[in-house]
Amino acid sequence: MKHKIVAPGLEWPRLLEQAKALVPEAFDEDGNPLNLIHGEWGFPGHPKPFLSPIDGTMLGNYPMIDLDTARHAVAAAAAEFSAWSMTDLSERQQRVDACVRLLRQHRDLIGRLLMWEIGKPYAQAMTDVDRCISGVEWYVEQIPAMMEGRKPLGLISNIASWNYPLSVLVHAMLVQTLAGNPVIAKTPSDGGLFALTVSIALVRRCGLPVSLVSGSGGRLSEALVRGPEVACLAFVGGKTNGRDIAASLYDREKRYMLEMEGINAYGIWQFSQWEMLAKQLRRGFDYGKQRCTAYVRMVVQRQLFPQFLDAYLPVLKSLRIGNPTLVEHPDAPLPALDFGPLINSRKVDELQVLISEAIGGGAISLYQGTLHDEDFLPNQDTSAYMAPVSLLNVPRNARLYHNEPFGPVDTIVVVDSVEELITEMNISNGCLVASVACDNDRLAQQIAAEVRAFKVGINTIRSRGDRDEVFGGIGQSWKGCFVGGRYLVQAVTVGSPGERLYGNFPDYTLLPEQR
Repeated sequence: MKHKIVAPGLEWPRLLEQAKALVPEAFDEDGNPLNLIHGEWGFPGHPKPFLSPIDGTMLGNYPMIDLDTARHAVAAAAAEFSAWSMTDLSERQQRVDACVRLLRQHRDLIGRLLMWEIGKPYAQAMTDVDRCISGVEWYVEQIPAMMEGRKPLGLISNIASWNYPLSVLVHAMLVQTLAGNPVIAKTPSDGGLFALTVSIALVRRCGLPVSLVSGSGGRLSEALVRGPEVACLAFVGGKTNGRDIAASLYDREKRYMLEMEGINAYGIWQFSQWEMLAKQLRRGFDYGKQRCTAYVRMVVQRQLFPQFLDAYLPVLKSLRIGNPTLVEHPDAPLPALDFGPLINSRKVDELQVLISEAIGGGAISLYQGTLHDEDFLPNQDTSAYMAPVSLLNVPRNARLYHNEPFGPVDTIVVVDSVEELITEMNISNGCLVASVACDNDRLAQQIAAEVRAFKVGINTIRSRGDRDEVFGGIGQSWKGCFVGGRYLVQAVTVGSPGERLYGNFPDYTLLPEQR
């Protein structure tokens, strides 16, 4: 059997040389990324090995700074507020537009860096970059109306997860600067280091007040979360860290947007459009369900369970998982995979423990996928790869019953009444998205009204959304201001006295009519 090869032009050493040649100021002499503080690249801190989930390749060193350096970075970033907030909006638009054009010019390099860093297949990596670019372009056009009667807020601190470094983190940073604020962000510890370094170097070249630091979230939180110079915190991450951060912010005069996990469910009741559902379920496996809007729980009417399995199991069997950099010959296109590796081998181990715990407690394994040797290089490290798993009737005392897996693990629950369906869909006391599959539109709307999700789809899946689509969460899945469209701009600006922002706060929840 002829072995596959890494696609020409996609070899990591070549990509690293391209990144260094493009923004040499952002790397040390060995090709390791640096931190951006007070407009200057440097501050290498303590090196931490940074490995690719694709095959364990050593990509470089993650530059871990200490708390004192982070405090200096925050203070320096805040000092840029005065001049930037007084810069004419037209000038801010021109600079952000110039930045977007640079990102578009180098989109392919950024996307290929993302492939190696977080394991996304090529098409999904490029979607992350393109959504950032097109989204910010929209804000550049819309910002004059959004800023009417509003003023910049101050320093915005961003702590985000590794799964969408461009379309979530860089996108947010550029909109925040467009609204007149300086911005500081922490590079996620598990991914996005090189793509973010290149992107933010291009942003800084356009004269935008952005800073980028790397280090332990726990150690740097005193500066990035609770620092007195921080006017607003934007956090995307897990429930545990989010709860700790929320508790530290409630008694402070500080804005915040905290996006946390919840179990997104798809409820199926009195339904017959199985081919349509199968297409949705397959799309739901993009990037191995390492997304905050992934549907990981299927709640199915008992009498429909055989038909559901007929539609669902072929989807699982058809999924393509493998090394996203490999081709059969030099002229072949990159593979169209559903997903590659998970973010690292630790995540695979964590999921395997949760699965074993659930099965040990009585869950039934409906499906256990396998990896195929032909989708990898001979003897390559595959410890970060995991085929899809589906479990039926996970016991309530299993952690997987109450927690989002953030990986390709589905849990299936069979129910006998609408009331039970709603209860099982609401197991996490709030989530970001949910959907109801039902042929009876009136009944579907009634069920949707009782599901504790920020967005509920009827016979369709919901997502974070782009441009003017609002995004937030219900219950424990979100704290603080909602974002998306004008809500994102409102969250990082000051309006009229006594303004009540849309969001989920300790003393009130204000939901937009359209979600």
